[in-house]
Formats: sequence, structure tokens, C-alpha cells
Amino acid sequence: MHYTHQNTGTCSRQVEFDIDETGKISNICFTGGCNGNLKGIAALCEGQDAENIAKRIAGIKCGYKNTSCPDQLSKAIREVLERK
Repeated sequence: MHYTHQNTGTCSRQVEFDIDETGKISNICFTGGCNGNLKGIAALCEGQDAENIAKRIAGIKCGYKNTSCPDQLSKAIREVLERK
């Protein structure tokens, strides 16, 4: 299924991704933010277990901010997994 999350507290405005029936994440796409870094994060997460990804990137901060684009992805994944 395809999901969209509106990010807060980051340069990126939103993140979209798919999670399949086996819990694998794919097609991660951030809108806004640091293009190269976010493409790198998306490539590293592609095909990985969504729960594992959420655990690994939760709580990462960007500079002085209390969150980051990876942290926002983690929050989005957790929201999806809690609904299932």
C-alpha cells in the first residue's frame, strides 16, 4: 500500500512510500529537503523491513532541530504499522 506523511520540523515537506504485505518498504520519495542525502536514505532503506528501518532511524536529529528527515520517516512508518 502507498502512504503519504506530512513532515513537521524539517526542510522536507513530506515523504511517500510503500509497504508490502511482508512488511518491506519501497518507493521512498521525499518532497523538499536535501536532495542527495534523501535519495541516499531512500536507496539504503529500499527493500528493507519497515519495522527495522523505523527502529534504526528513530530519534535522529538534524543540527539544532528536535527531528530530522529520517526521524520523520520513522514516525510515518510507525503510524502505518500501528494501523495494521
